Amino acid sequence: MKFVLIFGPQAVGKMTVGQELAKITELKLFHNHMTIEPLIAIFGGTEVTWRLSDVFRRHIFEAAAHSDLYGLIFTYVWAFDLAREWDWVDSTCRVFEDAGADIYFVELEADLNERLRRNVSAHRLEHKPTKRNLEWSTRDLTETAARHRLNSHRGEITRDKYLRIDNTKLDAHEVARMVKTTFGL
Repeated sequence: MKFVLIFGPQAVGKMTVGQELAKITELKLFHNHMTIEPLIAIFGGTEVTWRLSDVFRRHIFEAAAHSDLYGLIFTYVWAFDLAREWDWVDSTCRVFEDAGADIYFVELEADLNERLRRNVSAHRLEHKPTKRNLEWSTRDLTETAARHRLNSHRGEITRDKYLRIDNTKLDAHEVARMVKTTFGL
């Protein structure tokens, strides 16, 4: 079992890279909005949505870790300035590590202007209905970027299987190929 955590700020390309990586490997993609979107449709942006999303994700991770899947890709916006985010990542990785899985960290970064451009792409809006309110989505992206540190400091991630990619000028297929080649996936 392999667990690939793709993380970085909103609209950096995590889902799209995950989709491309799933196409060229036997990994399955479970992007973060796969739990968020159906819950928001029912409960809106309430505490219930976020609590249930965490519960669903945990159960999916546990099932995947103990399955015969080759591996799972998960995408995540990690606020490095929040201790609870570090705890969540550690706890999630532990689910897979306890089952003997290999863990791979892929950090994506891109400049804000490129992320704002990607935020309104047809592909993103097709897969993430909550982002279709462009005024809200753009405001959320810029305010979150101002409020939280969404990329790690150099040397902060100490995992052996870690790759950081500035994909500002790279397409998702190129990035997926880099990930596959670097980690032998």
